[in-house]
Amino acid sequence: MNTPTKLTIMRIVMAFAIVLLLLFPFYSVGIEFPKFIISGVYVKSQYIIAGILFILASFTDFLDGYLARKNNQITNTGKMLDAIADKILVNPILIILAYQGLISPWIPVIIVVRDITVNAIKMEAASKGKVVAAISSGKIKTATLMIGIALVFFYNLPFELINLRVSDFLLYFAAIMSILSMIEYYQLNKKLLSDQKEEK
Repeated sequence: MNTPTKLTIMRIVMAFAIVLLLLFPFYSVGIEFPKFIISGVYVKSQYIIAGILFILASFTDFLDGYLARKNNQITNTGKMLDAIADKILVNPILIILAYQGLISPWIPVIIVVRDITVNAIKMEAASKGKVVAAISSGKIKTATLMIGIALVFFYNLPFELINLRVSDFLLYFAAIMSILSMIEYYQLNKKLLSDQKEEK
């Protein structure tokens, strides 16, 4: 197992740790996370810890790809695990944040539907020996989504102090880019998909 794959697995572990922090009833086992107020903003340290873990996990997403390319360690297993790790890191967290009322439920719905659609296109392309490369709109979506989620964990600070909802803006923008990138993926591969339809 090479270093990039180890980093990817580490990202999966951190993702589960974040989910645990957000969902586990720690009070039932006598664990209380400190709470404090920053300039009128009520902050739970539980979310700050989750936010730090999320930032570290997001960084490994960049680092494992960089090391794999630099050291020529790109493998099919690594690519598969990387894709799985990305979804495990982002989608459950979006669903939990929506359930807890911290973000709009529309955001995880759009992101998950987009991921399912794009993955289906990529699988169809792979079955025909074609590799669907990442596109710029997808990369923009990912970047804004990661930053938006991190800001939610940190209570939109410091922007919350001036009533500027940067976290909401970034997440809605990411949702819009998700739709646009899904359409772009389809447009780039619609000939392949229509060929499959004709064969059936």
